[in-house]
Amino acid sequence: MDEKFLITIKGTMEQRGDSDTVELMTRGNLVHKENAYYIVYKETETTGYAGCTTTVKVAEDARRVSMTRFGKNHSQLIIEKGTRHLCHYETGYGAVSLGVAADTIEHALTEQGGRLRFSYTLDSGAENFISRNLVDIAVEPLPENAE
Repeated sequence: MDEKFLITIKGTMEQRGDSDTVELMTRGNLVHKENAYYIVYKETETTGYAGCTTTVKVAEDARRVSMTRFGKNHSQLIIEKGTRHLCHYETGYGAVSLGVAADTIEHALTEQGGRLRFSYTLDSGAENFISRNLVDIAVEPLPENAE
């Protein structure tokens, strides 16, 4: 895969009055097709998912975001306005099902890059609140001569 974009992902998890923020910078791609934008990048050892590829798909109308990790640890989160989804998530300790409900989804993406921001809540299958999560993804074209 010829990686043409610098992808900066900032994730914040709020839980019981505390918050924890993690930021990741990696190379990847941005593709626009069939009324959606796809942000694709390879996971690294830093994230604990080396060997996996993650695809973030956002609908042009910003109603739905899906985050799918392919590889050894497969998972998919679907964040959709007005709908709570039960999602499958693989961890190093086994698989869990989580309820996912969108708070906000907004993007300013074009084929040249841009930004995607969304937030959602996670709950256990029993609908017990786990956390509120905020994700901010910036996608910038790499210089033509970047290695």
